[in-house]
Amino acid sequence: MTPDEVRELILAFPDAEQGTSYGQPSYKVNGKFFTRLRSEDHSLVLLDVSHDEREMLMEAEPATFHITPHYKDYPSVLARIERLHPGSLQNFLERRWRKIAPKKLVNARDAGG
Repeated sequence: MTPDEVRELILAFPDAEQGTSYGQPSYKVNGKFFTRLRSEDHSLVLLDVSHDEREMLMEAEPATFHITPHYKDYPSVLARIERLHPGSLQNFLERRWRKIAPKKLVNARDAGG
């Protein structure tokens, strides 16, 4: 994926807005961290990924998924955007969005609205 494709997919989520974090594009939903780009390795920070899931992802797709020492204690994984499949990104973001979005938005999305 390209940075523009990633941005478009992220901002398609209701209430998603762009800002900056560490001088790089960052995204929030409902005022809460959604994801951000890391320029140092062209990766996205994906939250709400258990340690077990992260290990499985890194073993199955080491060219796509990785971590740095900073993230080792957090339920997260880094994903290189040029290797990331759009459907996979959609699934990771959907999971995070459902956790932080206002319940009325989640219910409206589930109702098809």
